[in-house]
Amino acid sequence: MLQIARTVVAYHGCAASFARDLLLGGAEAISSWRESRNHYDWLGRGIYFWEDGAARALRWAQDQASKKDWGQPAVIGAVIRMGRCFDLLDEEYPALLKRTYEMVAAEYLAAARPLPENKGGEDRKRRDLDCLVINRSVELLSDLKLQTVRGAFLEGPEAYPGAMIREHTHIQVAVRDRRCILGVFAPNLSQ
Repeated sequence: MLQIARTVVAYHGCAASFARDLLLGGAEAISSWRESRNHYDWLGRGIYFWEDGAARALRWAQDQASKKDWGQPAVIGAVIRMGRCFDLLDEEYPALLKRTYEMVAAEYLAAARPLPENKGGEDRKRRDLDCLVINRSVELLSDLKLQTVRGAFLEGPEAYPGAMIREHTHIQVAVRDRRCILGVFAPNLSQ
């Protein structure tokens, strides 16, 4: 379990009113930023960002605004110190997830409860099982005081027939410790 000293620039899709409040509120607004705790979140609980993905964050915000009464969609940029990161791009973490899954599956079997499933089409965007296993893994490592979770997700149609590369592949970061958000900014999306 490594502490990642690197700092990344990442983007959060949101409503324009929330973006404005965050930009004007500074550190106080960051400290009150609610983390997502949906049972289907890809990386478990946290404040979600697309690493180096402003356009992807905007596309997500536009999609959400069309489904909900959000008003104008927007994007917030953030400078994030990765800190103690549960990084799924590091080989040791998927091995840990496998062991956690086996433990969780045994618990559910013993309780005669169905194990949650990842669902939602080809991309299985509703990650109920992944969320459960990642949250439990982080809980099992509570003594490490993990601050962020990071993962790459293959998403969307194949870039070309037979490709393992997908059109919407991205890296996401779930920030569990707000102190890792060093600052926020309004990105220039016109570039």
